[in-house]
Amino acid sequence: MSTAKPDTLIDYNDAINYWTGVPATVTGVLGGYGEDTIVPTMDVLGSNHFLRKLKSRMVAEPGYEKIGADIGAGIGRVTRDMLSKHCSKTDLVEPVKPFVEQMATELIELKAINKIGEIYQVGMQDWTPEEGRYWLIWCQWCLGHLPDNELVKFLKRCTKGLQPNGTIVVKENNTPTNQDDFDQEDSSVTRSDAKFKEIFEQCDLKLIATERQKGLPHELYPVRMYALKPKNI
Repeated sequence: MSTAKPDTLIDYNDAINYWTGVPATVTGVLGGYGEDTIVPTMDVLGSNHFLRKLKSRMVAEPGYEKIGADIGAGIGRVTRDMLSKHCSKTDLVEPVKPFVEQMATELIELKAINKIGEIYQVGMQDWTPEEGRYWLIWCQWCLGHLPDNELVKFLKRCTKGLQPNGTIVVKENNTPTNQDDFDQEDSSVTRSDAKFKEIFEQCDLKLIATERQKGLPHELYPVRMYALKPKNI
């Protein structure tokens, strides 16, 4: 039995190969929990509720546009159904080519009203945000593809990409114990709540709110949202 740290087993190429073979649909990107299940609806309701509660702590500074970034954007579902309701414009970061191609269909109406910014077909480990650009950087169901050390580097880059009073939100599965789990199928790691908090601390990020997503099927890992701001503000 391997004694390697779970995150050291992550292989970017294996992950890309897995997701490239998944249908570019809501069902595909959500691991079989598509629009015929409660998962997409409950996910959006939970995210909207979380952001509404944070409204007074996310006031954009004068002269700044509410630009969002959707990290690990898949086919654009989160931007289409949720982020577009909160952000004036959203950039998307997604490395899987068929998913990026599908965005042209999923986001056509938002593009027509200029609510879609840049689309970066690149992995998180290779993405550096423009300094001071983002009001909100939303990372959902994707950070498990970064080893711990790369996740720390990524979040530090995201911090530099925030506007004054900008916010990073992480929405990810948690293991129910303090042990992290490696998934060989898609080459990702599921982290514990304690591990996420340890990583945020390493990044000098202040946890301003956290909440467990409600209404998802019991067989799934718990899902938790974390709202983060740089400690120096």
